[in-house]
Amino acid sequence: MINIPEVKLGVIAVSRNCFPKELSSRRCKALVSEIGKKGVSVFTADTIVENEIDALAALKEAADAGVNALVVYLGNFGPEGPETLIAQKFGGVTMYVAAAEETGSDLINGRGDAYCGLLNTSYNLKLRGVKAYIPENPVGTAEELAAEVAVFENIARVIVGLSQFKIFSFGPRPFDFVACNAPIKPLYDIGVEIQENSELDLYAAFNAHANDSRIDGIVAEMEQELGAGNKHSGVLRRLAQYEATLLDWAEENKGASKYFAFANKCWPAFQTQFGFVPCYVNGRLAARGIPVACETDIYGALTEYIITLATLTPPALLDINNTVPKDLFEEFKGVTKDYALSDLFMGFHCGNGSSCYLKDPKMGYQLIMKRALEPDSEPDITRGTLEGDIKAGDITVFRLQTSADCKLKSYIAQGEILDMPSKSFGTIGVIAIPEMARFYRHILVGGNYPHHAGIAFKPSGKVFYEVLKLLGVTDIGYNQPKGILYPHENPFK
Repeated sequence: MINIPEVKLGVIAVSRNCFPKELSSRRCKALVSEIGKKGVSVFTADTIVENEIDALAALKEAADAGVNALVVYLGNFGPEGPETLIAQKFGGVTMYVAAAEETGSDLINGRGDAYCGLLNTSYNLKLRGVKAYIPENPVGTAEELAAEVAVFENIARVIVGLSQFKIFSFGPRPFDFVACNAPIKPLYDIGVEIQENSELDLYAAFNAHANDSRIDGIVAEMEQELGAGNKHSGVLRRLAQYEATLLDWAEENKGASKYFAFANKCWPAFQTQFGFVPCYVNGRLAARGIPVACETDIYGALTEYIITLATLTPPALLDINNTVPKDLFEEFKGVTKDYALSDLFMGFHCGNGSSCYLKDPKMGYQLIMKRALEPDSEPDITRGTLEGDIKAGDITVFRLQTSADCKLKSYIAQGEILDMPSKSFGTIGVIAIPEMARFYRHILVGGNYPHHAGIAFKPSGKVFYEVLKLLGVTDIGYNQPKGILYPHENPFK
């Protein structure tokens, strides 16, 4: 995948000067060794920080090594002033963890008191107004903390990426899907750039690529990817021309940003003017790390890019679309496990799926649009979807959104795609979320969320939740277990 920042992790160990420096140094070496066993590369500063001058020296080491995400390790109690100055001066995302005591046979000279020291660290971070990442279990053995650092690498990748990220949008949000409309001010609040463009800008750029030398090569890639699913080969050149257009637009307009995504209007005039639907290209680019959200869904593009960074896998943007009929549920009772019918729904979009997560993907046409635009003829301008049922597996449903009054909010729920046929069309899958009906009513409907949901194809709730906290999002909804009511859920059922 491209369009993704490299995380260069660094570790700085600290030591309170009335504790043995050797204790912190030895424990740090053990931590770094365990981090390496997780397959995570990390730079270690030589300087053990006991005072402010040490803090500056360690930060210079980290800067010279290109570190952009930092772990501050309390091998003992630690000096709360210098160690929090590290995060204040670093400027990037910083994690704090602390050493657990190692053995009951050495609790005099070998006792570090880092459990106590981390309390002072959190207090001083608040005094400095510095936001740092402290995991749910911040005090542990080298092996335990190495696992937390491995998670932090994914969190840091999101924060680093968003700090240099731009969204390109084309066209106003469709009137009939005004739910995708949202204020852009909160994007600037979290450091994301936005460049809003006209559909005419995109059309002019597309026409300028009519004879692009890359088209034949892109068509060949598409043919290889589609294989036997290449049911509408006549539209591939138009799709290839569009793909080249988007890639060039990004390179020519990134400006001061390094990473990017798109939020593009894709109907109703798109088909009649461009001569295809763009869904297949959207999925192809997402598989490479470049999300392209449909229906000018700017926060959908942001959501998809966060998923990409957090999981290093292609995201999907699906409608929370329709219920599962009871007869279909009964037909596949062995597949639905212990889920209730109300826990299931179908996630659908016209055909924007990446081929890597679809069963037997096929090039198709947008059936809904064909009914209106080409009702009595073979599909032409409505071709360009990639259709198929989504492969079974674990997923996380996630979205970062803003309210009409410019307050960021989000939801997260983990579940799975079930191995049962949708018996429908588009990019589609049967999704199971525990207590989905209540989550739908009290978080999605009750929270006024739009119909688009980001889909990560692995359990990722822990990373998303911590990223949201670092971004300052406090309104985070999730699916409550049975027996625990939502704030406005009626208890008199």
